[in-house]
Amino acid sequence: MSLESARAFLAEKAPDLAVVELPQSTATVELAAAGFGVEPARIAKTLSLKVEGKALLVVACGTARLDNKKAKAAFGGKARMLEAEEVVEITGHPVGGVCPFGLASPLPVYCDVSLQAFDEVLPAAGSTNSALRISPARLAEITGAAWVDVCKDPE
Repeated sequence: MSLESARAFLAEKAPDLAVVELPQSTATVELAAAGFGVEPARIAKTLSLKVEGKALLVVACGTARLDNKKAKAAFGGKARMLEAEEVVEITGHPVGGVCPFGLASPLPVYCDVSLQAFDEVLPAAGSTNSALRISPARLAEITGAAWVDVCKDPE
């Protein structure tokens, strides 16, 4: 269901983009980077968070880490990661395949500025072995995402 909902979303909003499925798992940044032959930072991971009782998604560079102080300032409260069961229930996607496409329920989507270091990133596409190639600007455009700075600066 999840891969299909992501495909349906993309067919409507960005029919020129192709979802690529691999025979092996891409459920972690490291597995996705190896599978697609890119550096881990180019994997656009989707963080499923809850702030003040409201769920939201943040798409960030694969090597980025959430900065709690920045997130609190940006979202107006302490952010916590959703539990695996909540992730599936709220997004409709399995952990390891969460993406901002074809969500089970409408959610605010944010893109972290860490993505802007790349001309192309690879977010998951609703399953633990799929992704697509997209520019960060287009990712934000088709998902209606706002840009935020909520990750720690790379060391």
